[in-house]
Amino acid sequence: MFVLPKSTQVLVVGGGPAGSTAATLLAREGFDVTLLEKTVGPRYHIGESLLPAALEVFDLLGIREKVDSYGFYRKSGAFFEWGSLKWELDFEQVLGTYSYQVRRAEFDKLLLDHAKSQGVKVFEGVEVRKLFFDGERPTNAIWAEAIKDSNSGELSFDYLIDASGRAGLMSTRYLQNRQYHKEFQNLGIWGYWKNADIAKIRPAGSTVSASLNDGSGWIWAIPLHDGTISVGLVINQMMYKEMRATADLEEIYFNAINKKCPCVAELLAPAELVSPVKVEQDYSYTAERFCGSGYFLLGDAACFLDPLLSTGVHLATLSGTLAAASLASVLRNDVTENQAYSYYDRGLRHTYLRLLVIVSSLYDLMRKKEFTSEEKQQLPKPDDISFEPKDQPPNFLPGMEDLSKAEAGLRHQVTEEMVEILATSSAVLEHVESTSNMGETHAISMDNVFSSLWQQLFSWSLPKENGLQVITKPRLGLIPASEYSTTVVGMNSENSTLEENTQGVVQTELDAALAEV
Repeated sequence: MFVLPKSTQVLVVGGGPAGSTAATLLAREGFDVTLLEKTVGPRYHIGESLLPAALEVFDLLGIREKVDSYGFYRKSGAFFEWGSLKWELDFEQVLGTYSYQVRRAEFDKLLLDHAKSQGVKVFEGVEVRKLFFDGERPTNAIWAEAIKDSNSGELSFDYLIDASGRAGLMSTRYLQNRQYHKEFQNLGIWGYWKNADIAKIRPAGSTVSASLNDGSGWIWAIPLHDGTISVGLVINQMMYKEMRATADLEEIYFNAINKKCPCVAELLAPAELVSPVKVEQDYSYTAERFCGSGYFLLGDAACFLDPLLSTGVHLATLSGTLAAASLASVLRNDVTENQAYSYYDRGLRHTYLRLLVIVSSLYDLMRKKEFTSEEKQQLPKPDDISFEPKDQPPNFLPGMEDLSKAEAGLRHQVTEEMVEILATSSAVLEHVESTSNMGETHAISMDNVFSSLWQQLFSWSLPKENGLQVITKPRLGLIPASEYSTTVVGMNSENSTLEENTQGVVQTELDAALAEV
């Protein structure tokens, strides 16, 4: 029998990476935080691969040593076999860092237990059954013991952080503002294997992303510390429905691996499947808005993109950081609620849209064996960097339909950035294809044209929006961007990519890459 408080400053619903991150950061700033998690951990979750930016989040949370000593599989890079191109990305060479492949049940529990140690009042096995509102502002929650239903009560709060995952407490039950992407109507089919030949994976511990040889989908392979390897197939939902007319779930999965993906088939040749095969769909979506009067939507409760590039935990911890910084500043009366809401919504959406265009670009590259002459005319060229954005994004930008729904000013900003990045990407790929032997693997390192492009994609970045910027030292919060350069900022001052001069270096490298090509 547990007893919940009658009231709290901040109620966090959900104990995944997004909720744990926000709760820990707010508690470390001295605020009263209560977190309710429906399940009792550890609980299973797909999405095992972390980007290198996670290390900077761990430093900010004060959990770096716990993660480093836990025994998770060290991820030293990424390997792509994408159409006719093969890329090796060594994180140490390109970014001077590393990451981890994690069993999410263990990783999520580690983060949640750490939140408890930092002063968060954590209650597991407790479900929020209903919210009450004052106008549009949530103010009270009816909670109940999730399994026995023998214990229940009401809890009032000043602010709600909804980190309830795909269930989306606010978005699906009250706001009804979730929009599904037409660009990513995919589903994932996955299972776990033992005795795979992971010694073949280079760089060691990398996530393998390999397109099917007919361009119909792709497969991930993620080695884990318990000796298993997570292997998942991503294909279009309509294609899956057609296949199910003549094949069951396991047949579709095995046929894709054995007949359409020799790279992964070779890894699994000595392996055996040791889990049921699972499937999940309708996972690419975004809420129409990410916050409002008295609430913030975080992680999967706000948006999810696609398994490609492993952005799930990245967006979860980023949203947790942005929300905690925004709310901390409101509670200290440093900014108004409206300023904080505007910063959070634009900041998270900005990052999400950039990733959307990059992931869409990789899908386009996988699906198209060659471009028509008309399509080639629309592809970005190096001289497009001076592009002046119009009311709608240009036709060559993948994800255009979803991007066009964004607020005009933000859409223009993202479009300018993505034209620049895609111009570099297009030129680099053209250079590689014209100078390489078929099937050759290209190492992505600091001394070649790929390095600055990958730094843009895999580095941690806290956005500057509406004249505000997040700082993490001497305390977490928002400050005017005009004061940013004179303030001690960054989670790791030696490695942070947030400094203005570092961004200038990256831009210089982008220009140099274009000149070299």
